[in-house]
Amino acid sequence: MFEGITDGLRSALSFLNKGRLTESNVREGMQKVREALLEADVNYDVVQDFIGRVTERTLGDDVMKSLTPTQQFIGIVHQELVSLMGPVDHSLHLLKGEVTVLMMCGLQGSGKTTTCGKLARMLKEQGRRPMLVAADLQRPAAVEQLIVVGEQVGVTVYSEPPQSSTPLDVCRNAVAKARKEGGVDVVILDTAGRLHVDDELMKELEEIDARCQPHQVLLVCDAMTGQDAVNSARAFNEALELDGVILTKLDGDTRGGAALSVKTVTGVPIKFIGIGEQLDRLELFHPDRMAGRILGMGDVVTLFEKVQKEVDEDEVMKAQEKMRQGNFSLADFQKQMKMMKRLGPIRDVMKYIPGMGGIADAFSQMGDPEKELKRLDGIINSMTVWERENPNKIDRSRRTRIARGAGVDPAEVNALVRQFDQMSTLMRRMSGLGPIDRIRAVQELSRPGAIPADGEMRLAKQRSKRGPVDPQVLKDLKKKKRKDSNKSRKKNR
Repeated sequence: MFEGITDGLRSALSFLNKGRLTESNVREGMQKVREALLEADVNYDVVQDFIGRVTERTLGDDVMKSLTPTQQFIGIVHQELVSLMGPVDHSLHLLKGEVTVLMMCGLQGSGKTTTCGKLARMLKEQGRRPMLVAADLQRPAAVEQLIVVGEQVGVTVYSEPPQSSTPLDVCRNAVAKARKEGGVDVVILDTAGRLHVDDELMKELEEIDARCQPHQVLLVCDAMTGQDAVNSARAFNEALELDGVILTKLDGDTRGGAALSVKTVTGVPIKFIGIGEQLDRLELFHPDRMAGRILGMGDVVTLFEKVQKEVDEDEVMKAQEKMRQGNFSLADFQKQMKMMKRLGPIRDVMKYIPGMGGIADAFSQMGDPEKELKRLDGIINSMTVWERENPNKIDRSRRTRIARGAGVDPAEVNALVRQFDQMSTLMRRMSGLGPIDRIRAVQELSRPGAIPADGEMRLAKQRSKRGPVDPQVLKDLKKKKRKDSNKSRKKNR
């Protein structure tokens, strides 16, 4: 998410390393910021206004003569990014004791039908009783898709045969049924879309808006379309007076321009963002948190909310106690991996942590961490319960059997056991540290090459390919072993 704009801003703001701010390097740096924003497909007028405000505030006496001008400059950029995307009112203004009607609109391919299911799931978790309405009679199989989504979420779906109904009739009948029969307090209208904005689409939506009078009209936009998303938002807003925008596909290869432009250009706030195909991947849009992610400052609050929602607190406490006592096993490690997977892709989770964005990028260059976790999971699954509890007692015959079951080389099983032993020792030490010392320990681990046994795993992978071992891998491993041996000798002295 926003990788392009984050990398661009990181490069553009490199002038801050020059020690002090001057008018010359500020203007030079802001020119690079301007280029980074335009490359990210941010609206031209929005970029010009943003650069003007940041430059004017930065060149003021309060910043230039302060003791910490660089920190203040970053603060100004953060504040202006927040003002570009906010403020946001996340409330859908749901009524009490009455049926609230939400109208969803958007172009074909924007993820509108899936987003209807995500929103219904979110409302259901809040104690509401939503009903989905299949009013998209334009796209083939749209009704069937919404019915499948409704079954997955566990909510009612109202539909009528497309051959004998119109979208307006479907919406009116659904709202009337919800108000008459009860049992439903939120009706979500999944209206039809087109491949582009046209008069026929707008006329149909205007009729539904006028006759059903929805309490909120939400536009679903594909963030990957960049400025096209902003232009379509402007057209829909002129016809329907939108109450909010939902940006989808923010987990894809998006440049972020739509998120930074849509509020300023249309005046309509982004209320929610879709960050995945799964029906639980809908989040509230927080401009301040998003600005932090764009600047590489992380987003600890969102990560904490994810952890609270996805991770079993009792299991975490049990694991911490086992670490403290030195009883942490491979079975416990496997449970922790499964809990971590529920938070999302590892690279994305790391970018929520301040200062870890660069390490996440380094991980992406080394390979796919998700694939690596699956491989480790396969090795552990090939072990017996006793072996998972006592990995240090796995001998050669057991190692060979485990490797055969997992479809890997025995050297990879050995490397996993060694890594786990070193990791559990580290965890045991960290469990007795205070918060500040833990942060220092994590920072120490963040240094390139700080994680042990990496060379052994690389060597094991080389051997598992049944080809010649890369000489550089052997050289790196020998060099690391000599370094560790020298450290150990110095410590014993």
